[in-house]
Amino acid sequence: MRNYPTIQDIREAQQRLKPHIRRTPLLRADKIEKAAGCQLYLKPETLQITGAFKIRGALNKALSLPREEIANGIIATSSGNHAQALAYAARMLGVKVILVLPVTTPKIKIANTEAFGAEVILFDGDNAARWRKVYEIAEGNNYAVIHGFEDPVVMAGQGTIGCEILEDLEDVDTVIVPLGGGGLISGIATAIKETKPSVRVIGAEPALTPKYFYSRKNKERTSLPLKNTIADGLRLSVPGQNPYPIIEKYVDEIVLVEDEHIIAGMRALAKDAKLIAEPAASIGIGALLAGSIDVKPDEKVCAVLSGGNWDLSDLAEIYNLAP
Repeated sequence: MRNYPTIQDIREAQQRLKPHIRRTPLLRADKIEKAAGCQLYLKPETLQITGAFKIRGALNKALSLPREEIANGIIATSSGNHAQALAYAARMLGVKVILVLPVTTPKIKIANTEAFGAEVILFDGDNAARWRKVYEIAEGNNYAVIHGFEDPVVMAGQGTIGCEILEDLEDVDTVIVPLGGGGLISGIATAIKETKPSVRVIGAEPALTPKYFYSRKNKERTSLPLKNTIADGLRLSVPGQNPYPIIEKYVDEIVLVEDEHIIAGMRALAKDAKLIAEPAASIGIGALLAGSIDVKPDEKVCAVLSGGNWDLSDLAEIYNLAP
C-alpha cells in the first residue's frame, strides 16, 4: 500500500466527505492585515463540525474501511482533536470507539470526545508509549486502528482543505499550515503543489517542539526532547515517518514560532476576526505577527486555523478576561 496520498485520492475524498462535513468559508482578515504585512485570508476549521480539521481525515478513513473491519470497533490515540473526530465518525457509523488520551489532554477535548459516546482511557506516557497501548488493546479485541497523521487515507481527507482554498482563492500566493504530526500539511501541500506548484506552502511549528525544522536542517528525521508548549496539539518529539518525505518534497519553508507569538495570534483572531482558535490553530497568525515569514503587502496569504477546542478557563487567562 502507498504511504502517501495522491491528488486523485484527495479529490475522491472530497466527494466522499461532501455530504458529511462542513465546507468552511474563506474569510478576509482585513483588520489583521496591517500587522501581518499582507492580504490575509483565514480558513477557519474552528467552524468544522467537531471544532477542528481532524473530522476530514478520520471520517475519510472510516468511510473507506470495509464494514467488517470496523465491526468490533475502532481505536486510536490523540492529543484531543483526532479523538473527537473519530468519536463523531464512530457514532455516525454506529460502531464502538476507544480513545487513549494523554493525561494532559484539555478537559474540553475529553468531555467532547465522551459526549460523542466514546470510551476514553487516560494514559500517562509519551506518544510512542500511547501507541504501544493502542496496539495492545486493538490486538486483544480485533479493533481497527486509525492513525491521526501516518495514514495516507487520513492525509487525503485533510488535503481537501487545500482543494477548497484553491477553489475559493484561485490567485492565492502563500498558504501557512500548523505543523504537528504532519498529516495536515502533507495533505494540503499535496493538493496545492499537484494543482498549482507556484503557491508557496509554509509550515509553522512551535519553537519548543522544532522536530521538523531540525529534521530538515539535519536532512533526516530527528528526535528531540519533548518540551511543553502552549500549542499542545502540535507537541511531538519526532516527525511522522510517512509525512516527513512528503513535507520535504512539497513544503517550501518551515518557521518556528515562540509561545508568546502564538498567544498574540490567538488574541488577534479573537479581537479582530471574532474567531476563537486554540493555540495550535493560531500559530500561523503568530508567525506573521512576529515577522517570521517574509511577505509583501500585495501578497495573498491564507492561514489555516486548524481547530478551536480549548478550555474556557484557559481562554479567559489568555484573553485577560475575568473568570
